[in-house]
Amino acid sequence: MQKVTVLGLGAMGAGMAANLQTAGLLHAAWNRGAARAEQFMADTGFSCASSVVDAVSGANVVLSCVSADSDVLQLVDAAAPALTAGCVWVDSSTISAETARKVAAYLSSLGVLFLDAPVSGGKEGAENGALAIMCGGEAAAYNAVLSVFEAIGARWQLMGPVGAGQATKAVNQIMAAGMNQAVTEAMAFAQSQGLPIEKVIDVVGSGAAGNWFVNHRGQSMTDGCFTPGFRVALHHKDLKICQDMAEASGVPTRVVEETLADYQQLMEQGFGDEDISALYRLKRR
Repeated sequence: MQKVTVLGLGAMGAGMAANLQTAGLLHAAWNRGAARAEQFMADTGFSCASSVVDAVSGANVVLSCVSADSDVLQLVDAAAPALTAGCVWVDSSTISAETARKVAAYLSSLGVLFLDAPVSGGKEGAENGALAIMCGGEAAAYNAVLSVFEAIGARWQLMGPVGAGQATKAVNQIMAAGMNQAVTEAMAFAQSQGLPIEKVIDVVGSGAAGNWFVNHRGQSMTDGCFTPGFRVALHHKDLKICQDMAEASGVPTRVVEETLADYQQLMEQGFGDEDISALYRLKRR
């Protein structure tokens, strides 16, 4: 039986930890900020650890889900004294492939296996145990944590060596940017034509143009509700990673550049913590 520690109880981490608890796999949970830890304890009845060291002690799987490269590096440094040789560290954050390889090398020196395993599916996917999980690392590490993926995901795949998971997530984030641009623009156009939005979403969402974003965010955006499932500021951070990777490969990414500029405008207007469907704010003008 796996003993899984979850580090990071944000919008994604809390859902994953709750599903691991339901599956009987959750060993410990920790969050840097007290408010999210307290909310998780109130929601689940599970007591959170007071430190990273306490959280990872005795775990054979560590699952981290935080916001930035620097956060992952700090967690690894803090956890290192208490990690058990042979355990697997699964990082579900969205970071650069270069940072993932740096973390893997460091953990390897401690006898710890590493998977970069970013996820897609939003807050709903995390809560429903329906995430798509993109992994990079050794097959031995991947095979060792399949029961963990079964508890939190609907689809998981080993894409190649360390870094391949993050590269695949970059593909996902570029696609998400394109869908956000297309759906917000289309919904603004639909409203300008006086069409009934609920019926538009029903019929268009069932056809060739149907996608997750229009079905899950089309109505809320046109109602002016932008409760975060995936925050503008986080997608902006992710797209900067995509931009750097694309520049290094000589690949043009026009949709990334356009979306970065739009998100920058939204953040400057104070909407960085809203859902990425807040792009509709710019389109409806």
